[in-house]
Amino acid sequence: MQERTVYLDNNATTQVSPEVRDVMVPFFCELYGNPSSMHAFGGKIARYLERAREEAARFINASPDEIIFTSCATESDNTAIRGVADMVGPSLKVATTAVEHPAVLQPVRRLKALGHETTEVGVDSLGALDLDALEKFLKSSGPKMVSAMWANNETGVVFPIAKIAEMCREHGAVFHTDAVQAAGKVAIDVKNIPIDMLSISGHKFHAPKGVGMLYVRRGTKVKPFMLGGHQEHARRAGTENVPYIIGFAKACELARLGIDEEAEKIGALRDRLEKGILDSCPDVRVNGDRSNRLPNTLNVSFEYIEGEAIAYRLSDLGICVSTGSACASGSLDPSHVIRAMGVPFTALHGSVRFSLSRYNTQEDVDYVLEHLPPVIKTLRDMSPFGPGVAATTFS
Repeated sequence: MQERTVYLDNNATTQVSPEVRDVMVPFFCELYGNPSSMHAFGGKIARYLERAREEAARFINASPDEIIFTSCATESDNTAIRGVADMVGPSLKVATTAVEHPAVLQPVRRLKALGHETTEVGVDSLGALDLDALEKFLKSSGPKMVSAMWANNETGVVFPIAKIAEMCREHGAVFHTDAVQAAGKVAIDVKNIPIDMLSISGHKFHAPKGVGMLYVRRGTKVKPFMLGGHQEHARRAGTENVPYIIGFAKACELARLGIDEEAEKIGALRDRLEKGILDSCPDVRVNGDRSNRLPNTLNVSFEYIEGEAIAYRLSDLGICVSTGSACASGSLDPSHVIRAMGVPFTALHGSVRFSLSRYNTQEDVDYVLEHLPPVIKTLRDMSPFGPGVAATTFS
């Protein structure tokens, strides 16, 4: 068993910060009251909860009453999309992007199955959104909603959220953004960008799994998704997960205070990794706009080999990465993100995502650069494909 672990899959989940863990512990034991209870003990917990709400609001420059705590961004996304659809009715038209996370794509496609008119806006070869196609949607008649991610989870490509939000405001469309990958990596200011709703998940920036939030701009009409109680000002039923919310708020504080320093440090490590891969491995391409992406994310395609094989080999060496394609039911299904970008077939199946965090080091990067090139060479030597094989061989 490989003893060393180099974790480069931080877009999937992150290590809980020790500072976050420490503030959570008292709320499992000494401070275990229900914040909805009428007695003083419950009221004490409610005050802690509201202070956490204030910190979460500060994280994105919102007002505390615009914050709804949820279990994760998937719940937040579903609440935003389905909540607006339930409020407006079947006349609502919904647009999203072809490269969204399934937490957005699936609810939108569900609305399509229910009779709503929906659009999935495409991207170019660098992953940039087709703003002309979005403009065409926005000029159509009737009530409209747009859901577009702030930053892509696979490539790290950042969408022009301020521009998209302004376009939606100009045409009277409700705008929601899944900011899961952006939170903690880029500054978010909803006072200066006309975003109506925004989703965040704590475990992407060193809070625990099982807690997230939905920002809803004051005046935005959304029907509750979770029913059965008065919690969260009657906007999300269910007893609040107080320990995790406290941890979430601490993670927001740490991210807010360290965002610039971390972006510089992590970006330097990512660039070192990228240069090392490009210098040592032939037939490799970077996926996405290298000048407009998150500082922690690198997605590369190794031609003529499978991403899953690379990930498995690296896992045996203690290196944790993810692949842009998934094997299901015995057939390879390439990543919808990489496919939407028009990546050539020879590279389509060989995408691998490296995503870093504040806990990664230069030694981690060097360890990967030491072990990755031999893995790629071994797999290429085993592959029946290669530069001299016609593309039709793959069809």
